Amino acid sequence: MQTSLLVYVLILNYNGEDVIADCVGSVLKSDYPNLQIVVIDNGSKDTSIKTIKEKFNTTKITIIENGSNLGYSRGFNVGLKYAFEEKNADYCLIMNFDTIIDTKAINELLRIAQQDEKIGFVTGKVYYYDRPNILQTVGKKEDSIRWNGEHIGRGEEDKGQYDEVCERHFIDDVFTLVSRNLYKDIGGYNPIFFLEAEQYDWQARAKKQGYKIIYTPYAKLWHRESYAIGKNSAKKFYYDARNPLIVIMLHKSPPFFRRYLQNQVKRTLLASFKLMIKLRFYAALKNIEGLFSGIWWGIRNKKLTRRHFINWGS
Repeated sequence: MQTSLLVYVLILNYNGEDVIADCVGSVLKSDYPNLQIVVIDNGSKDTSIKTIKEKFNTTKITIIENGSNLGYSRGFNVGLKYAFEEKNADYCLIMNFDTIIDTKAINELLRIAQQDEKIGFVTGKVYYYDRPNILQTVGKKEDSIRWNGEHIGRGEEDKGQYDEVCERHFIDDVFTLVSRNLYKDIGGYNPIFFLEAEQYDWQARAKKQGYKIIYTPYAKLWHRESYAIGKNSAKKFYYDARNPLIVIMLHKSPPFFRRYLQNQVKRTLLASFKLMIKLRFYAALKNIEGLFSGIWWGIRNKKLTRRHFINWGS
């Protein structure tokens, strides 16, 4: 392994005072020596930054305070610009702040990334934090209607069934090593995505330029799922309905969009109905609102035409 490669670990924080120190501490235990950590704080109202400053006394940590919540994409873009453009990093490792990374993970990610200059993203096994041998994701399936399909391995006990290095259609970016070449060619996240689907769009853009998304079983991380936003929050329902729709309209053909929209309308209405049964009326409303917000965004930005709606279901 070329330990001369400079890796910047980017951790986007938002009110993570209970978990951020564990995340940073796990990175500092890495067996890869040539790394720097950048904590990008999105206007936290808690003691996150104070906690980091008090607990860690090392030149390996830089804190960037955005002053307000810029969202996931714009927040991480601050770190990507700093690392790649100002510090000439060779790679950036994007990490959620509610994670613990294995000591060998960065070495293993780099080992794969160095095999081909067209490898743009590398990830590994993501486990549930509270069930340390149960997989959350090892990549995403390709779906004929939704394009970005379900998580591979979700909820399965790790028995070595995903122990081969391979290319994936898409991945979650709970932790992802990103190459400098990719950043130079296509830039970072698209800032129109405040939350959800940002990695989906980034990977779609990368694939159009011939970049590969690779999974290695030898890099491991444990994740407290949806710690920041909550997996059942109304905000998440809104963006989950809205943003994948925008990705489809940006990257796929009108006929593909029509099939997707027909399917998504059914899924959104069914999900909202289930929420109303549970008396979660606000979440149900935000779910439907997200779908219409995505359609309106496409019309307003001239990404949707009549061809996206005629011949319904064809």
